[in-house]
Amino acid sequence: MTNNVLPKSLYPKYDAFMECDKSSEDARIILFGAPFDSTTSYRPGARFGSAAIRRESYGIESYSPYQNKDLIDCPVLDCGDLELSMGDTEKVLAQIEAYTDEILQADKIPFLLGGEHLVTLGAFRAVHRKYPEVVIVHLDAHGDLRDDYLGVKLSHACVIRRCWEVMYDGVKRDKVMCDDASLDKVMGGEVAYDKVMHEKVGRGDGSVSANDLRIFQYGIRSGAREEFVWGKSHVSTQFYNLDGLAELANRLKGKQVYLTVDLDVLDPSVFPGTGTPEPGGISFEELRKGLTLICQKMAVVGCDVNELCPPYDSSGISTVAACKVVREMLLAF
Repeated sequence: MTNNVLPKSLYPKYDAFMECDKSSEDARIILFGAPFDSTTSYRPGARFGSAAIRRESYGIESYSPYQNKDLIDCPVLDCGDLELSMGDTEKVLAQIEAYTDEILQADKIPFLLGGEHLVTLGAFRAVHRKYPEVVIVHLDAHGDLRDDYLGVKLSHACVIRRCWEVMYDGVKRDKVMCDDASLDKVMGGEVAYDKVMHEKVGRGDGSVSANDLRIFQYGIRSGAREEFVWGKSHVSTQFYNLDGLAELANRLKGKQVYLTVDLDVLDPSVFPGTGTPEPGGISFEELRKGLTLICQKMAVVGCDVNELCPPYDSSGISTVAACKVVREMLLAF
């Protein structure tokens, strides 16, 4: 009689990011995916990003010569993709929030793979609840500071604005808009950002000082005019590149940080597989160095990598770049 039971050596390997298979007890970082792109404003397909990153991770080495470290030695557990209620954006965010909260309650670091950038909001809600003083470091081509996109407030084009609201719920901010001439000077690099920033935005009435800004953006090179005007008084923005990250690491010493990485911060010549490509981005090496610095020098308590859209890069180069970004971040922790 023939035995039709396959030997365990032939079983398909669990589809986890390479070497991220430590026990839940030993793991310090929990990797999980949110395959969601229902609010994508241009080219859909980011919902396939997290699965592609896992699948293609076996095409690169677990060892990084940049850091002389190997994922084999890292306490990381990949728990796979969440099963999300597609079609109900608020419910999806609630599911991401609840899962992130479970990770935080176990004193682990949540590492979310998108999906479109809106998934950040679900994770950040949970992180902010545990760490009310957390600050955001945001790498992106886009400011994502719109109040709404075509009348919709829960959009990947509005995600950082919604995160700001989580931070400052019930707290007043200044309503003074900087004039267009000042905006043009900042965007053109003629004057430093803090030279046109209001020193104070109210006293004794619950207002927030400009010195208390808690969102720090890097690589921004696209957005609506009103985003940049609003952002000047509400977030700190380094346009076009990652200059100043080392100084920020010193400023944020001892503060909890949430790191969110939209991969379209990379130039599309390096990373064409994204939903909203923007020419003029940074190189892979600039991103690698910046992320290594952040993960090593800042107290990151949660993070995400998002906006890989595999269908728009048949070569697969974008997915491989995303894999290396995730590897370098995990090792830098």
